[in-house]
Amino acid sequence: MGKVVRALAILLLLGIIGLVAYAYFGPFFGADFSAPQTETRIPVELNGS
Repeated sequence: MGKVVRALAILLLLGIIGLVAYAYFGPFFGADFSAPQTETRIPVELNGS
């Protein structure tokens, strides 16, 4: 049972390291993490005096 837990912990650690590496080095290989920028205009009616 201890070997299974150790193997899962190692896989989890490798996955986290891989995700961090992808976040840092992804833009060098063409991955674009920026949010799409579009202008949105919504008319608002104010019912005040």
